[in-house]
Amino acid sequence: MIKILIIEDDPELALILTNYLTKYDMEVIGAEDPYLGLSLLTQHEFDLIILDLTLPGMDGLEVIQKIREITNIPIIISSARDDITDKVIGMERGADDYMPKPYDPRELVTRIKTILRRTHSAETPPKEPVLFDADSKAHTITFKGELLELTAAEYDILNMLIQHKNGSVSREQLLYESEHIDDDSSIKNIDVIISRIRQKIARIDPDHVYIRPIRGVGYLLTDRPTPAK
Repeated sequence: MIKILIIEDDPELALILTNYLTKYDMEVIGAEDPYLGLSLLTQHEFDLIILDLTLPGMDGLEVIQKIREITNIPIIISSARDDITDKVIGMERGADDYMPKPYDPRELVTRIKTILRRTHSAETPPKEPVLFDADSKAHTITFKGELLELTAAEYDILNMLIQHKNGSVSREQLLYESEHIDDDSSIKNIDVIISRIRQKIARIDPDHVYIRPIRGVGYLLTDRPTPAK
Protein backbone atom coordinates (compact mmCIF):
# COMPACT_ATOMS: atom_id res chain seq x y z
CA MET A 1 0.00 0.00 0.00
CA ILE A 2 1.23 3.49 -0.89
CA LYS A 3 1.63 5.69 2.16
CA ILE A 4 1.06 9.43 1.70
CA LEU A 5 1.70 12.37 4.03
CA ILE A 6 -0.45 15.44 3.33
CA ILE A 7 0.71 18.71 4.89
CA GLU A 8 -2.31 20.92 4.28
CA ASP A 9 -3.94 23.52 6.56
CA ASP A 10 -7.33 23.32 4.81
CA PRO A 11 -9.04 20.45 6.69
CA GLU A 12 -11.87 20.22 4.17
CA LEU A 13 -9.52 19.79 1.21
CA ALA A 14 -7.35 17.38 3.19
CA LEU A 15 -10.41 15.25 3.94
CA ILE A 16 -11.52 15.25 0.30
CA LEU A 17 -8.06 14.16 -0.88
CA THR A 18 -7.77 11.55 1.86
CA ASN A 19 -11.11 9.96 1.02
CA TYR A 20 -10.33 9.97 -2.70
CA LEU A 21 -6.80 8.57 -2.45
CA THR A 22 -7.96 5.83 -0.09
CA LYS A 23 -10.02 4.41 -2.97
CA TYR A 24 -6.75 3.81 -4.83
CA ASP A 25 -5.07 1.72 -2.14
CA MET A 26 -3.28 4.67 -0.57
CA GLU A 27 -2.98 5.22 3.16
CA VAL A 28 -3.05 8.93 3.97
CA ILE A 29 -1.92 10.72 7.12
CA GLY A 30 -2.65 14.45 7.35
CA ALA A 31 -1.01 17.30 9.22
CA GLU A 32 -2.37 20.86 9.30
CA ASP A 33 0.78 22.19 10.93
CA PRO A 34 4.16 22.00 9.09
CA TYR A 35 6.03 21.22 12.31
CA LEU A 36 3.72 18.29 12.96
CA GLY A 37 4.26 17.14 9.38
CA LEU A 38 8.03 17.19 9.81
CA SER A 39 7.68 15.29 13.08
CA LEU A 40 5.51 12.63 11.43
CA LEU A 41 8.12 12.28 8.73
CA THR A 42 10.65 11.14 11.31
CA GLN A 43 8.22 8.68 12.91
CA HIS A 44 6.76 6.92 9.87
CA GLU A 45 7.85 5.62 6.48
CA PHE A 46 6.10 7.50 3.69
CA ASP A 47 6.25 7.02 -0.07
CA LEU A 48 5.31 10.58 -1.02
CA ILE A 49 4.38 14.00 0.42
CA ILE A 50 1.64 16.34 -0.80
CA LEU A 51 2.62 19.80 0.44
CA ASP A 52 0.71 23.06 0.54
CA LEU A 53 2.81 26.23 0.37
CA THR A 54 0.65 28.53 2.49
CA LEU A 55 1.02 27.08 5.96
CA PRO A 56 0.87 28.48 9.51
CA GLY A 57 4.21 29.15 11.13
CA MET A 58 6.44 28.16 8.20
CA ASP A 59 6.23 28.77 4.48
CA GLY A 60 5.96 25.64 2.34
CA LEU A 61 9.11 26.53 0.42
CA GLU A 62 11.02 26.43 3.70
CA VAL A 63 9.34 23.12 4.57
CA ILE A 64 10.78 21.63 1.37
CA GLN A 65 14.26 22.55 2.55
CA LYS A 66 13.61 20.96 5.94
CA ILE A 67 12.34 17.79 4.28
CA ARG A 68 15.35 17.57 1.99
CA GLU A 69 17.66 17.76 5.00
CA ILE A 70 16.37 14.38 6.17
CA THR A 71 15.01 12.50 3.16
CA ASN A 72 14.72 12.33 -0.63
CA ILE A 73 11.05 11.34 -0.50
CA PRO A 74 9.09 12.64 -3.54
CA ILE A 75 7.18 15.90 -2.95
CA ILE A 76 4.17 17.18 -4.87
CA ILE A 77 3.42 20.86 -4.22
CA SER A 78 -0.33 21.49 -3.98
CA SER A 79 -0.88 25.25 -3.85
CA ALA A 80 -3.32 28.02 -4.69
CA ARG A 81 -0.35 30.34 -5.17
CA ASP A 82 -0.03 30.78 -8.92
CA ASP A 83 3.17 32.80 -8.94
CA ILE A 84 5.62 31.14 -11.33
CA THR A 85 8.42 32.12 -8.93
CA ASP A 86 6.98 29.82 -6.26
CA LYS A 87 6.94 26.96 -8.72
CA VAL A 88 10.51 27.58 -9.84
CA ILE A 89 11.84 27.94 -6.29
CA GLY A 90 9.90 24.89 -5.13
CA MET A 91 11.32 22.72 -7.89
CA GLU A 92 14.83 24.07 -7.34
CA ARG A 93 14.60 23.20 -3.65
CA GLY A 94 13.72 19.61 -4.39
CA ALA A 95 10.00 19.28 -5.16
CA ASP A 96 9.12 16.73 -7.84
CA ASP A 97 5.90 18.25 -9.15
CA TYR A 98 3.66 21.31 -8.80
CA MET A 99 -0.14 21.22 -8.96
CA PRO A 100 -1.98 24.57 -8.85
CA LYS A 101 -5.30 24.52 -7.00
CA PRO A 102 -8.01 23.74 -7.85
CA TYR A 103 -7.31 20.44 -9.62
CA ASP A 104 -9.09 17.18 -10.28
CA PRO A 105 -8.14 14.48 -7.72
CA ARG A 106 -7.92 12.01 -10.60
CA GLU A 107 -4.97 13.97 -11.96
CA LEU A 108 -3.33 13.85 -8.53
CA VAL A 109 -3.59 10.05 -8.53
CA THR A 110 -1.96 9.92 -11.95
CA ARG A 111 0.85 12.25 -10.87
CA ILE A 112 1.49 10.17 -7.73
CA LYS A 113 1.70 6.91 -9.65
CA THR A 114 3.93 8.43 -12.32
CA ILE A 115 6.37 9.87 -9.79
CA LEU A 116 6.53 6.67 -7.71
CA ARG A 117 7.01 4.53 -10.80
CA ARG A 118 9.92 6.73 -11.84
CA THR A 119 11.55 6.96 -8.42
CA HIS A 120 11.12 3.28 -7.57
CA SER A 121 12.60 2.31 -10.92
CA ALA A 122 15.62 4.50 -10.24
CA GLU A 123 16.08 3.08 -6.72
CA THR A 124 15.78 -0.57 -7.70
CA PRO A 125 19.21 -1.93 -8.61
CA PRO A 126 19.38 -4.20 -11.63
CA LYS A 127 19.25 -7.85 -10.76
CA GLU A 128 22.51 -9.67 -11.07
CA PRO A 129 22.36 -12.38 -13.71
CA VAL A 130 22.18 -15.93 -12.37
CA LEU A 131 25.35 -17.75 -13.36
CA PHE A 132 24.60 -21.19 -11.99
CA ASP A 133 21.00 -22.32 -11.51
CA ALA A 134 20.34 -25.78 -10.09
CA ASP A 135 16.99 -27.55 -10.44
CA SER A 136 16.90 -30.15 -7.68
CA LYS A 137 13.77 -31.85 -9.04
CA ALA A 138 15.06 -32.28 -12.57
CA HIS A 139 18.65 -32.78 -11.39
CA THR A 140 19.88 -30.26 -13.94
CA ILE A 141 22.13 -27.22 -13.75
CA THR A 142 22.29 -24.32 -16.17
CA PHE A 143 25.23 -21.97 -16.56
CA LYS A 144 24.48 -18.52 -17.99
CA GLY A 145 21.13 -19.91 -19.11
CA GLU A 146 22.62 -22.88 -20.96
CA LEU A 147 22.11 -26.45 -19.80
CA LEU A 148 25.24 -28.28 -18.67
CA GLU A 149 25.38 -31.92 -19.73
CA LEU A 150 26.44 -33.49 -16.45
CA THR A 151 26.73 -37.02 -15.16
CA ALA A 152 24.99 -37.82 -11.88
CA ALA A 153 28.28 -37.51 -9.98
CA GLU A 154 29.13 -34.24 -11.69
CA TYR A 155 25.70 -32.88 -10.80
CA ASP A 156 26.22 -33.81 -7.13
CA ILE A 157 29.62 -32.12 -6.96
CA LEU A 158 28.63 -28.94 -8.78
CA ASN A 159 25.37 -28.65 -6.84
CA MET A 160 27.28 -28.82 -3.53
CA LEU A 161 29.67 -26.12 -4.75
CA ILE A 162 26.69 -23.94 -5.73
CA GLN A 163 25.14 -24.39 -2.29
CA HIS A 164 28.42 -23.21 -0.73
CA LYS A 165 29.09 -20.50 -3.33
CA ASN A 166 32.10 -18.31 -2.44
CA GLY A 167 32.97 -20.73 0.36
CA SER A 168 35.40 -23.63 0.27
CA VAL A 169 34.23 -27.25 0.27
CA SER A 170 36.62 -30.04 1.22
CA ARG A 171 37.33 -32.97 -1.07
CA GLU A 172 36.16 -35.30 1.69
CA GLN A 173 32.80 -33.54 1.89
CA LEU A 174 32.38 -33.65 -1.86
CA LEU A 175 33.21 -37.34 -1.86
CA TYR A 176 31.15 -38.59 1.05
CA GLU A 177 28.07 -36.39 0.58
CA SER A 178 27.66 -37.27 -3.09
CA GLU A 179 24.93 -39.83 -3.70
CA HIS A 180 26.51 -41.09 -6.89
CA ILE A 181 30.13 -41.66 -5.88
CA ASP A 182 31.14 -44.88 -4.12
CA ASP A 183 32.38 -44.43 -0.58
CA ASP A 184 35.53 -46.41 -1.38
CA SER A 185 36.44 -44.12 -4.27
CA SER A 186 39.72 -42.24 -4.09
CA ILE A 187 39.87 -38.58 -3.12
CA LYS A 188 41.68 -38.09 -6.40
CA ASN A 189 38.46 -39.00 -8.19
CA ILE A 190 37.07 -35.67 -7.02
CA ASP A 191 39.87 -33.85 -8.85
CA VAL A 192 39.02 -35.76 -12.02
CA ILE A 193 35.31 -34.92 -11.74
CA ILE A 194 36.07 -31.26 -11.01
CA SER A 195 38.28 -31.15 -14.09
CA ARG A 196 35.46 -32.49 -16.25
CA ILE A 197 33.00 -29.94 -14.82
CA ARG A 198 35.41 -27.09 -15.51
CA GLN A 199 35.81 -28.27 -19.09
CA LYS A 200 32.05 -28.24 -19.60
CA ILE A 201 31.76 -24.75 -18.11
CA ALA A 202 34.63 -23.59 -20.35
CA ARG A 203 32.69 -24.62 -23.44
CA ILE A 204 30.24 -21.84 -22.59
CA ASP A 205 32.72 -19.34 -21.12
CA PRO A 206 36.30 -20.18 -22.09
CA ASP A 207 37.67 -16.86 -20.79
CA HIS A 208 37.10 -17.35 -17.07
CA VAL A 209 37.66 -19.88 -14.30
CA TYR A 210 34.76 -20.31 -11.87
CA ILE A 211 35.96 -23.25 -9.77
CA ARG A 212 39.16 -22.58 -7.85
CA PRO A 213 41.29 -25.10 -5.97
CA ILE A 214 41.90 -24.28 -2.31
CA ARG A 215 45.29 -25.64 -1.30
CA GLY A 216 45.05 -28.32 1.37
CA VAL A 217 41.25 -28.08 1.51
CA GLY A 218 39.25 -28.61 -1.65
CA TYR A 219 37.44 -26.31 -4.05
CA LEU A 220 35.48 -23.07 -4.20
CA LEU A 221 32.87 -21.90 -6.69
CA THR A 222 32.96 -18.14 -7.16
CA ASP A 223 30.69 -15.62 -8.86
CA ARG A 224 33.77 -13.45 -9.41
CA PRO A 225 35.80 -15.59 -11.79
CA THR A 226 39.47 -15.17 -12.63
CA PRO A 227 40.70 -14.92 -16.24
CA ALA A 228 41.55 -18.26 -17.79
CA LYS A 229 45.22 -18.76 -18.57
